[in-house]
Amino acid sequence: MRYRPGVPNRFLVPFLNLGHLLDHLAMLVFPTAVVALAREWDRPYSELLPLALGGFIAFGAFAIPAGWLADHWSRYRMMAVFFFGIGAALLATGFAQSAWQLALGLTVIGAFAAIYHPVGIAMLVAAPEKIGWVLGWNGLWGNLGLAFSALLTGALVDAAGWRAAFFVPGLFCIFSAIAFLLLVKDPGSVKKGAKSLGLHVDARMMARIFAILLVATACGGVIFNSTTIAMPKVFDERLRELTQTNLGIGVLVAAVYSMAAFAQVVMGALIDRTELRRLLIGVALAQIPLLWLAANLQGWAMLGAALLMMLAVFGQIPLNDAIVGRYCADEYRARVLGVRYVVSLGVAAVAVPMIAALHRTAGGFGNVFLVLAALAGGMLAASLFFPSRAELTAHKEKLSSQPA
Repeated sequence: MRYRPGVPNRFLVPFLNLGHLLDHLAMLVFPTAVVALAREWDRPYSELLPLALGGFIAFGAFAIPAGWLADHWSRYRMMAVFFFGIGAALLATGFAQSAWQLALGLTVIGAFAAIYHPVGIAMLVAAPEKIGWVLGWNGLWGNLGLAFSALLTGALVDAAGWRAAFFVPGLFCIFSAIAFLLLVKDPGSVKKGAKSLGLHVDARMMARIFAILLVATACGGVIFNSTTIAMPKVFDERLRELTQTNLGIGVLVAAVYSMAAFAQVVMGALIDRTELRRLLIGVALAQIPLLWLAANLQGWAMLGAALLMMLAVFGQIPLNDAIVGRYCADEYRARVLGVRYVVSLGVAAVAVPMIAALHRTAGGFGNVFLVLAALAGGMLAASLFFPSRAELTAHKEKLSSQPA
């Protein structure tokens, strides 16, 4: 059966949303578990956190080959590989007996996790007219994965130790893989020659759009990764008057992520109604002061600032994918998304050593948030050059008036 956008496959989108949840959940098990692991092994947080570096590098680096395989082999089969692979990698990591085995296991988790974004998002944006709405709800599920990771990991660590935090989601991923193969029909090969969903642009305008996208992606990727990796430890240090247990930290992080996740639904609706340039600028403008506030607050004030900050951070995510969905034809979309996520997740891998290094300084996490505020400034500068709707309309009219 050939791939035809719009053909009903009622279980496809739910499983793509579930995959997004599991993808982010798996990647953030360790940043929560490491708080307890540091106490159990009597080693500093700044020494153990870098064990996750290989996983975050793989999370970005394997996005391009995953996208290429999806476009040339099968997006459906790559999603099956994702579910099975990430589940098996989580189970294997749970059996780790040493630091290097943990690092290896986390790297393999990152390699399989890299499949989701170029493949799952490409399948998701292949057909819908309201691309923002679909991306917004998918983003909500991804952010719920962040929230559930902190909550589930904190609960499992307190109840059964850090290994259970890998075993339980690993088994769930395996069960999800089996259900995916049983319930979701293969939509077939990628449709060739399909047009993009947005205005037609020439090579020069396309290069401008994607150059801006890559700058915003790089800055936003570091901000997203840094805030989500650091949050459990930030709360452990700055909210001790509210909770002193792993589960308590997990509950607070989960509450912030769950409420902030709805920013993606709102942003998805705005994408379908508002020009992308205004939204890109608005998100960057919101992030700068909120990251600065997070650098300087404690207790309840920090909790409130963290919520507002994550609303702005999460709200940016569907914007970048909407740009690819609007200006890239379906047959190339997985590869283009692969490049985007290599930049986003690959560059974002610097978050791990950056947090570890800055956490040892006198300013601690305050310095981390100040660096992130500066990166938000870079994202704002890039967004100012994104073409407006009027400019794109004039560009289309100019192209249509030229002789064939």
